[in-house]
Amino acid sequence: MPHEPLSQADVLLEGFLALDTPEGFRAELIEGEIVVTPPPDGDHEDYINVILKQVVRNATTDMDFSGNKGLKLRSGGGCPKNHAIPDGTFAPTALRLYRGAEPWMPCEGVALVVEVTSSKPAADRRAKRHCYARGPIPLYLLVDREEFSVTLFRDPEGDDYRQHCTVPFGKPVRLPAPFDLDLQTEDFL
Repeated sequence: MPHEPLSQADVLLEGFLALDTPEGFRAELIEGEIVVTPPPDGDHEDYINVILKQVVRNATTDMDFSGNKGLKLRSGGGCPKNHAIPDGTFAPTALRLYRGAEPWMPCEGVALVVEVTSSKPAADRRAKRHCYARGPIPLYLLVDREEFSVTLFRDPEGDDYRQHCTVPFGKPVRLPAPFDLDLQTEDFL
């Protein structure tokens, strides 16, 4: 039986999905490029923990959290769907979004994704921002350890977010509905 020829995007996606990354590492497919990331350092995890505690304690909507949840997102151009793994993903508890979810789930219902920069911050600053906007994921929080700043991107449209607010570590950043809280960043110093 004749087979349809596979496109370059199909071959890339199949190869990506067949990867067997070492324990603790994570592989992502971002804008047609496979990115493998080593396990995070302790400071990286501390930033995530600071954010998680504040959201759980202070958000006006009960939120569920997943660290390192695989999300399938639209891509730009002829690339296969992006497969990103945010450092943190928040969704309203009422949706029970993670229950029964596949390892790579659609992003519908996700309220906020969080990235903390590591050794290659460019992907978090640009490529992932565009992926999340295309989701569309309403809010993207970037903790930039090199710039000592926190940026909240909001109001996704097309390939980017229409609004963003950057504050230096030590200043609060406002997370709008469904969170309705001022995220304190003093502990990032």
